Amino acid sequence: MKTSYLLLCFTLLFSHIGFSQVEYKVLESKKLQAEREIKIQLPRNYKSNTDKTYPLILVLDGDYLFEPIAGNVDYYSYWEDMPEALVVGINQSESRKEDTRLDIQDQLPLDKGADFFEFLGGELLPLLEENYRLSNFRIIAGHDKTANFMNYYLLKENPIFHGYINLSADYNDRIANNLPEIISSSNNKIWYYIATGSDDAGKLEEVNSQMIVELEKIDNEKFFFYSNNFEDATHYSLVARAIPDAIEGIFSSYRPINTKDYEDEVLTTKGSFYDYLIDRYDFIEELYNLDIKFRINDIMAISAAIEEKEKFDQYKDLGKLAQKEYPDSMIGSYFLGRYYEENGRPKRAKKEYLVAFSLNETSYLTKDMMLEKINQLKENFGL
Repeated sequence: MKTSYLLLCFTLLFSHIGFSQVEYKVLESKKLQAEREIKIQLPRNYKSNTDKTYPLILVLDGDYLFEPIAGNVDYYSYWEDMPEALVVGINQSESRKEDTRLDIQDQLPLDKGADFFEFLGGELLPLLEENYRLSNFRIIAGHDKTANFMNYYLLKENPIFHGYINLSADYNDRIANNLPEIISSSNNKIWYYIATGSDDAGKLEEVNSQMIVELEKIDNEKFFFYSNNFEDATHYSLVARAIPDAIEGIFSSYRPINTKDYEDEVLTTKGSFYDYLIDRYDFIEELYNLDIKFRINDIMAISAAIEEKEKFDQYKDLGKLAQKEYPDSMIGSYFLGRYYEENGRPKRAKKEYLVAFSLNETSYLTKDMMLEKINQLKENFGL
C-alpha cells in the first residue's frame, strides 16, 4: 500500500446486506496515536462496475449510526432514489468525548479533538480516495456532539464535505453564531439537513429549532436546506425517522421522474420532451458531480409524453439515445419504428420493429408486441 503513515491492519470479515458487502477494518493512525475501528459498506455492484465512481457518506458515531444509515442508503439506491454510495462508519464508543473535545474559551477543536479533526480530513479521506473509487460528492453525518463537531469543516474556506446530516445537533455558540453568515456568503454548494423532535433531550429542540429559523432566512442559490421537527420524537427515536427524510431531501433532484414530475414538469415543458430529459440529467451531473446512465424509467416517461401529446418527431432523438444507452434492449429500435411509422415510412418502420424483435424485452415492450406492429404494417400497407 502506498500510504505509509496509515496502515490497514485488518482481517476481512464481511457480511452481506442484500448484495452490499460490509467490511470491518482497524486503522492504525499516526495522528491519533491509536487504532480506530471503521465499517465500510460497498455498493451492490461495486466490484462489477469497475469504471464507476461513488459518493461517500461518512458516518460519525458509527458504532450505532452506521447500520441504520447504511441500510437506508442500500434501500434508496436499490430503487434509484439516490445514487449508489460508499458508506463509512467510524466507531467512537470509547473515544467520543475526546474526539469532540473543544477549547473552553474559543470553542475550537482542542487536543484529541483537533487530532480527530485532522485524522478525518488528513488521514482517513486520503486513504479512502486511494483504495476506493470515490466521486467528488461527500456527505458527513453525526448525532448531537458529533453533529456539532462536523460543522467545523464549514468554517474552513474550502470544506471537504458537501452534505451535512445533523441529527439533533448540540450546537455550541461558536457554530450557532457563525454558521448562518458563513453559509450565506459561501460560494460552495452545501446540502444541509437538521432534525430535532418535540421530546428532544434538554434544550436541543429549542437550539435546533432556532438554527432552522436562521438557516431558512438564507438566500443563496448554492445552499440546499432541509429540516424536520418530528412530533413525539425523542433524542434517539428521531434518528430513525430523520435518516430517510435526509436522504430524500438531499437527493430530491436525483430521483427518477415520478407522476408529479410528469404532470407538472414533463407535460408542461416549453421545449421538447427529449430536451427536458437531457437538461434533467445535465443538472444532476452538475449538481452532484455524478455522471449517471439514463434510467429506463425516465426514458419511458418521455416516450409516454410523446405519445400523449403526439409529438412523434421527438422519437428519433429518443430512439438514438436509447440505442446508445441500452444497445441490447428493444426500446431504441421500437422508438425509431414509431418515428418512421408516424412519419409515413412503413418499410423503414418494419425494419426497425424486426430489429427490436431480435433484442431483449424491456418494460411493457415484448416480442409479441413487435410481431403485432409488424403484422399491422403488412396488413395496412401490403409489405
